[in-house]
Amino acid sequence: MSITLVNPCIEQKPQASRVPRLESLAGKTIALLDISKPGGNVFLDRVERLLLERCSVAHVVRETKPTYTKPAPEGLLEKLRNVDAVVEGLAD
Repeated sequence: MSITLVNPCIEQKPQASRVPRLESLAGKTIALLDISKPGGNVFLDRVERLLLERCSVAHVVRETKPTYTKPAPEGLLEKLRNVDAVVEGLAD
């Protein structure tokens, strides 16, 4: 019986980001995306406070995926297109 070994490392070089990094979060609108895993909202609550208190973010938008097991629906992605940055919260 033969054994097949699979290398889990990516074989391609990652592409450079198409969107430049923000120089500052001050005055920006940041979306916090809860993927619906337990505890994600607790993590994002803290991130929201820190963004507002320390980074002078102008506005925080909160969105939630219906389930973490599937990609975000198109309607949700459309809402996220109107913000300056998105933070996705994972937990467990």
